[in-house]
This record gives sequence, structure tokens and C-alpha cells, in this order.
Amino acid sequence: MKRWPVMKRLLPLMTGLVLLLTACGREDLSTLNPQGPVAEKQFELMKLSIGIMTLVVVVVFAICIYVLIRFRRKKGDKAIPKQVEGNHKLEVIWTVIPIILLLILGVPTIQNVFGFAKDYSKDKDAVQVKVTAHQYWWEFEYTDYGITTAQDLIVPTGKKISFELAAADVKHSFWIPAIGGKMDTNPGSTNRMFLEFPKEGVFRGKCAELCGPSHALMEFKAKAVSPESFDRWVAAMKAPAVMPADAELAEKFTAQCLSCHAVGENGGNSAPNLTGLGSRETVAGILFNDEGGGIEQHLKDWITDPQKVKKGAMMPGAQDFDLTQEEIAGIAKYLAEYKLDY
Repeated sequence: MKRWPVMKRLLPLMTGLVLLLTACGREDLSTLNPQGPVAEKQFELMKLSIGIMTLVVVVVFAICIYVLIRFRRKKGDKAIPKQVEGNHKLEVIWTVIPIILLLILGVPTIQNVFGFAKDYSKDKDAVQVKVTAHQYWWEFEYTDYGITTAQDLIVPTGKKISFELAAADVKHSFWIPAIGGKMDTNPGSTNRMFLEFPKEGVFRGKCAELCGPSHALMEFKAKAVSPESFDRWVAAMKAPAVMPADAELAEKFTAQCLSCHAVGENGGNSAPNLTGLGSRETVAGILFNDEGGGIEQHLKDWITDPQKVKKGAMMPGAQDFDLTQEEIAGIAKYLAEYKLDY
């Protein structure tokens, strides 16, 4: 089979496949649907750079096509074309035009990039959040309030949110596509960035750096609420912990779960904080509580076999804790009903 007939068949197929794949993805994980001022400025820079590149490509191709048609060698014409090397006018034109385009792109880019790098860590009006990335979950410490949570980042609208970013194990990258660009979290060092949430809502966040087998499942939710709701959430997080009503279950939960996790003032800090888990959007960052069997079933599945849900997760399974099915169900019910009213 000749190569060209094969290419004529494959080319339309590949073109259609490329166009089809460009439509894949999630609307709430797209930088093309900005929901905050930082993301909007970044989107404007993206459109400006793409517009300039498109203009250059169109003009260059138009000139090429014009030259190919206008100055093509005619049949029988053997004359040497007019030589234009050393034409100062042309040299000035094709030197000045790129400089102008670079200035149009460069000035707003520099202004915004330096603006995005502004440090609000000393700003008393900004909310300070220390973000620690773990395999494969996110820890959020509100340093001014003395509280720590995981997986759900609760923030007030209308305020600068100043982030201090670090990693506990390997390199990760903190990213809320609809709100602003990503920033790496590195072991042993910190990076800083800020974001703004102008309206209430839930925005998906991702790890944007390959970090292990469950990298694609390392999600978190940024939940923007009113300043009044945020204050109520802070107060609810600081309230005394609510433990299981059943004494035996409470003892088992304390012995087996709170050695790593924390509930209120009780427990450790080497695993996600469980305070108010029933109010969160997901279990393990990916099991949405309004889908499937709901939060209680998700918790049972997670406690029973975390590796089945998120391969490579550091949490052992129920068999390692010697938990019975009744104890798993009791713990799942307790955590599902542990909600914060804010």
C-alpha cells in the first residue's frame, strides 16, 4: 500500500481525534473558566500572548502566500530576481515590529507577574494558611487561629489568602485552576503565594506535580464562605471535641485512630485532622459525599481498605487495626454525623 493514500485516510481521523480530545476535561478544573481576580489576570495574559502569536502566524503566512503567488517564476523567465539585501527600510521594519510586539506583551506580563508574587504574610487583614502536602492528602493550618484541618480549605470571601507552601515527603504542586496558578511545594523549603475568592462556592484543587501512584487522586476542595460563616467555622473547630457516645467504641477509636489522626484537641498530627469530617465535601478527597452510597458508606470503604480507594496511601487497612465490621460501621457512623454548624 502506498504511503500517501494511507496518510489521506489517517489524517482526517487524527484531526477528528485531536478535536475530540480538546473537549475532554472538567469545567471546574479549567483555567479557561476563571473565578477569581488572580485567575482572571492570568487568563487575560494568556489571551494576549495567544492573540499576538496568532497575529504573527497569520501575517507571516499571508506574506509567504503572497510572495509565492506574486513573485513565482513564470514559464520561460530566466532573469535573476531583484536583490534587496542591505535594504535599510526593510531591516528597520522587521526589527521594530518584533520590539513593539514584545513591549505589548512584556509590560503587562512583568506588571502582573510581580503583582502575583506580592507577599501578604505580614498583612494583618490577610488570612494566613500554612499548606503541607502529603502523599496523598492536604493539610491546612490556620496559623493565626491555631486550628488545623485537611482536604477542605475553608476561606472567607473578600480577603487575601496568604499561603505558605511546603511538602512533608516528596515534591507536590498546589493548584486551584479556577482561582489561580499553581505553586510547587518542596520538602525542606517553603514557597509563598496569595489568592482571592470573590464569591462563595466550592472550587476543586489538585496536585499538579507527579508524586506517586495516586497523584491523579490527590484532590482537595477550596470552600469559599462569607466572613460570618468563616468566623462560625473557626469557633466550631475550636470547640471541645465530640467523641463517640458508646464508651467501648470511643476507647477503640481513641486507641486505634487517634494515634495518628486528631479530633479537636485529642490525638496526633501525622494524619488528616478528622474534626467535623461529616461537613466536608468528600472522603479521602475523591469520594464525593453526595454520590454513591453517601459519606457513611464511603467511610466504611475507606477504613476497610484504603489501598483499594487510593493506591499508595499511608493509612493501613482495618485488618491492621483488628477492627470488626461492627466497629467499622460504628466509627463510620460517628464520623459521618460529626458535623460543624457554620
